[in-house]
Amino acid sequence: METIEYIIVVQCQLAQQRCSGYHCERAFHDRTGGFAGLPKDRTYRTLYTNCGGCCGKAVQRKLENLVKKAGKDGVGREKILVQLASCITKDNHHSPRCPHADFIRELVARVGLECREDTVISATAERRRKDGTYKVTKRG
Repeated sequence: METIEYIIVVQCQLAQQRCSGYHCERAFHDRTGGFAGLPKDRTYRTLYTNCGGCCGKAVQRKLENLVKKAGKDGVGREKILVQLASCITKDNHHSPRCPHADFIRELVARVGLECREDTVISATAERRRKDGTYKVTKRG
């Protein structure tokens, strides 16, 4: 994590149709949820994008384009972190966990980028998952 300069947050395109991404950005700013391990005293460049729609295949070409453009500015792959938003990784009020999340992670790996999961982790949503309101979707 020492070399990371650029964080790409990938959101679900369907969820993004009704979600501004405010809570994801706030979690990044406050370094909570999936961003809890990032130092608060460091400045990162950020880019918020979406998966391109089901099945998420657009992630690869979007990231390859980013790597090409950022490389011209001296930002190599080792300096880029992809963070999959909670709307992709967890059951939530937007929708169930993305059925293509594993495929999206595979596409990120093909581009040679580090990938982490989750952005905002809502206490309300965690309680609803525990209570069974949101069915916990198992991977694979």
